Amino acid sequence: MALRFSLRQLEYFHAVAEHGSIAGAADEINVSSPSISAAISQLEMEFGVQVFVRKHAQGLSLTPAGTQLLAQARQVLAHARRLGTLAHEVTHEVRGPLNVGCLLTFAQIVLPQLRRRFVDAYPDVTFRQFEMSQTGLFEGVRNASLDVALTYDLNIPGDLRFQPLATLPPYVLVGAVHPLARARTVNARMLADHPMVLLDLPASSEYFLSLFKRTGQTPRIIERTRDIAVMQSLVGNGFGYSLANIQPAPTHSPDGKRLHSVQLTGPLRPLHMGLLHIAKAKPTLTVRTFMAQCARDIGTAHKPEKTSRRNKTPT
Repeated sequence: MALRFSLRQLEYFHAVAEHGSIAGAADEINVSSPSISAAISQLEMEFGVQVFVRKHAQGLSLTPAGTQLLAQARQVLAHARRLGTLAHEVTHEVRGPLNVGCLLTFAQIVLPQLRRRFVDAYPDVTFRQFEMSQTGLFEGVRNASLDVALTYDLNIPGDLRFQPLATLPPYVLVGAVHPLARARTVNARMLADHPMVLLDLPASSEYFLSLFKRTGQTPRIIERTRDIAVMQSLVGNGFGYSLANIQPAPTHSPDGKRLHSVQLTGPLRPLHMGLLHIAKAKPTLTVRTFMAQCARDIGTAHKPEKTSRRNKTPT
């Protein structure tokens, strides 16, 4: 039986399913909306089923048949990528698609610089980045939609391999007028009476709260947010302190308020930033090259002596 659909059509189908709209997919893959619409119509004619339900106000949603076809399409696309990377391995060329995931907590601080250096050095690589929660990264690495991910060593499953790159102890983030802003060190007992703004991301929040449980303390949480910029601005405006691990250069919140970091002491478990990939699969040449750059750049930028400096803004 001759196949009357192409990998490109499957890519368009996958993009629409991911974005929930043809317009979103068009923006993502830089293809016109009519071209994507035509590809979806051709796939539906070829398969003899409707893959999307079209809702004017809510975009597109997969039909039950579309959901089954999407699972198979993902596998076909993953195998196609492996064929392409095999060719690059044979020719010893760093090129082709590279899908990199990064934990939301530090994506804006770490990933853009890594990406800039990598694509400048290897212009034949098509680099795509994805900011996700820890659970999203696990799923992406497992289903091969991500080639590699940058994350913390939080709840890593046994079928995934974590390569640590930097050790990051926790810090306390406070505003300029906070009573603890000039302290050299603080501990969980000292923080217990102060209001806390919790960065409430999956896995990350559990880690931050565990720092109190180790000493039998309960933090006084007055606000929870999943947005790092919102957390920094709340802290900068005096609503409370927060906890974080990684320190970028700026010392101000997004709305311009001064921030300070104070070393946290006590029975603490530092986090490790590192690379995540499938345990039993050998990374391709392009992925290995990117991982080597991460080891150089992150290992140098986040040595323990640098992360212990005060008056930096951790996240």
